[in-house]
Amino acid sequence: MDFRFTEEQLMIQDVARRIAQEKIAPSAEHFDRTGEFPLDNIRTLGENGLMGIEVPAEYGGAGMDPVSYVLAMIEIAAADAAHSTIMSVNNSLFCNGILKYGTEAQKQLYVRAIAEGREIGAFALTEPQSGSDATAMRCKATKQADGSYVVNGKKSWITSGPVAKYIVLFAMTDPEKGARGITAFMVDTTREGFGRGKTEPKLGIRASATCEIEFNDYVVKADEVLGQEGEGFKIAMSVLDAGRIGIASQAIGISRAAYEATLAYVKERKAFGAPIGTFQMTQAKIADMKCKLDASMLLTLRAAWQKGEYDKGGARFSTEAAVAKLTASEAAMWISHQALQIHGGMGYSKEMPIERYFRDAKITEIYEGTSEIQRLVIARNETGLR
Repeated sequence: MDFRFTEEQLMIQDVARRIAQEKIAPSAEHFDRTGEFPLDNIRTLGENGLMGIEVPAEYGGAGMDPVSYVLAMIEIAAADAAHSTIMSVNNSLFCNGILKYGTEAQKQLYVRAIAEGREIGAFALTEPQSGSDATAMRCKATKQADGSYVVNGKKSWITSGPVAKYIVLFAMTDPEKGARGITAFMVDTTREGFGRGKTEPKLGIRASATCEIEFNDYVVKADEVLGQEGEGFKIAMSVLDAGRIGIASQAIGISRAAYEATLAYVKERKAFGAPIGTFQMTQAKIADMKCKLDASMLLTLRAAWQKGEYDKGGARFSTEAAVAKLTASEAAMWISHQALQIHGGMGYSKEMPIERYFRDAKITEIYEGTSEIQRLVIARNETGLR
């Protein structure tokens, strides 16, 4: 096994680190407090190839591999998780599915705009009554004689929904077929029949705008179907495999930021005449934080490598992605919790970013498949039982 990164991988990591340190970290507290969408920073990420890392150059992307994506995501997330959420949706959930299932025209129109950072993309699967059970969706697309579809229904918890120009939408075209009756569509949010609800006031990742969206006789043209009719559920699950690697990377970034802040703090903070880092209970926490962080990193790199092999025609990486996401997200919650505990009152204060890491970490255990869903995916894939 060779754990060395290539020159290209280190290059994009350096680009991400520079932007994270120079632009994102200094503004993170402001965006968290106000909940404003960081459009200028996102544009900068796009201009530097970070909104389409795995997108081929002919579609406006950086043309790099999944490991490069992980390394860049970690740097952005360590500065601010909300920025990495926006980056993850554009890279993983939006671009991935179109690149794999879209037509040439769809790739040029939708992927290029997102990869170059000119527009924002979103992914609409969840509904008010169907989260983990995606097959229970009620949003319906009715096919017309000319091949178009009329869409009616609601989607909820849509990341970047308030600002997205284009959305990958999943709607039921044949309810009697269940999962095989779901179809994926490309949506232009500037057209008649599309509406947005209020921006959700969230616990964490507050600069990542989230809202409910609604379709009232919205017309999807025949050439805006993504893949084939009835392939929507397959497309969604395939895209979520890739998305889980992005969330694992985000969780690692949060963990790293909390861990590094804690290392510095235990060397400076004194109690009973000695640095608190000399206390055995503190040292035990530091050791466990380091173990969980390293395990998360290695499992996520394994999943990214496996995705790269899958892109070349290899085996599916569903289990590896679920293992990485489950491990990294629960590690982020645990590490940020311990970091807050070690910082004591200062950790609870908004004067330091520790409480933000703690709030941001929680969502990584929920979106793109809860920890419970990850356990189901892993167990079912391992046993072959459903």
